[in-house]
Amino acid sequence: MKKSILVLIGFLMTLTVRAQVYSLADFDKKYDMLLKHPGVQIESAEAINSLYNYKFYEADKEFRWLRTRYPDHPMPYFLMALAEWWKIVPNTENTDFDDKCLAYLDTTITKAEKLYDLKEDKVEASFFLAAGYGFKGRLYSERKKWTKATWAGKNALKYFEKCKGNGDLTPELLFGDGLYNYYAQWIPKNYPALKPILMFFPKGNKAQGIQQLEKTANNAFYTRTEARYFLLQIYSMENEYGKAYDLAKYMWQQYPDNPYFERYYARTAFVRGYTNEATAASNSILNKIERGMDGYEGVGGRTAAYILAYTNHHYTRDLAKAKQYYQKTIDFAKQTNSYDAAYYWASVLSLGKIAAAEKNYDQAQTYFKEVLDKADRKSSQHKEAKEGLDNLKKQRREERRKARKS
Repeated sequence: MKKSILVLIGFLMTLTVRAQVYSLADFDKKYDMLLKHPGVQIESAEAINSLYNYKFYEADKEFRWLRTRYPDHPMPYFLMALAEWWKIVPNTENTDFDDKCLAYLDTTITKAEKLYDLKEDKVEASFFLAAGYGFKGRLYSERKKWTKATWAGKNALKYFEKCKGNGDLTPELLFGDGLYNYYAQWIPKNYPALKPILMFFPKGNKAQGIQQLEKTANNAFYTRTEARYFLLQIYSMENEYGKAYDLAKYMWQQYPDNPYFERYYARTAFVRGYTNEATAASNSILNKIERGMDGYEGVGGRTAAYILAYTNHHYTRDLAKAKQYYQKTIDFAKQTNSYDAAYYWASVLSLGKIAAAEKNYDQAQTYFKEVLDKADRKSSQHKEAKEGLDNLKKQRREERRKARKS
């Protein structure tokens, strides 16, 4: 009897699953775009949240389900490319995920081109073509492959223009407009060598770009978190540290295991003077690195160790701990080959100052000379190291003079 009941339950479950599949297929017919499909949004929301919280295995399972259900659509491939991109984000010098990311983006573009040819309404296909080319440009620019980045960027702009004016997709499309408007004006001022390339592009508007990204961050579904990722950097570059802190804290609360957002939260809390929050976040980052959690590595470790070094040095006056964390900062910088990072210069300089105060003059001299060798000549650290060496000579002369008198 029990066995027959179990068979009946199994049979009913099979019918239910089949009914769901058929009802989903019928449901699909009601929507001309997957981007506007509420069922797909519900299905993908959890996967996207898993992606941004660095639970890549869980996200991948859902993206593969979408790929099985919509094998000819570019969306699943774009989401899989996005996952590979976020594996790069914590340390953009890491090229381990480049090939897979570019392969998924190429498939996104191929599928979107077919969709573009098949459908009368070109909006959705244009969106994915713009997104695919946009992310390729983003990765190529990180690798300083400017010709490829320029070509990809021009294609992205071309397809963004084709899908403008669609009210339902406006929040998603503002992401591309916002990014372009901000960086088209920012890049020539900060990278004059790229000015000749940008002559072939329309002029930007930074203020408008920020407004567009803020609207995307508040109203979009698929591009919301990407807009917030860029706003964090933009607020910091524009010295809007209060906004950067508020957004970083919010994003860390949303995605507590995202190494990029946690690092930004620690950093902005530190800049704002919220020492308890900064030290708690920094300890959390170092703990996650020790546990080998996805995305937690040397770049985040460098930031966290420096914050703890600085607070122990200047606030709690625990010089033993300060020296320990300054050395950790240096070790993380060496791991990531970041000899041009300000945290590295500042840590070596601080160890030099502590050694000088403790009258370990030879050690202090070694530290100061290292800063002079590695730091940018225009940096404050270079200037302080030079002053430190001059003061060491004076201190030594003074001690020799006193010794002769005694």
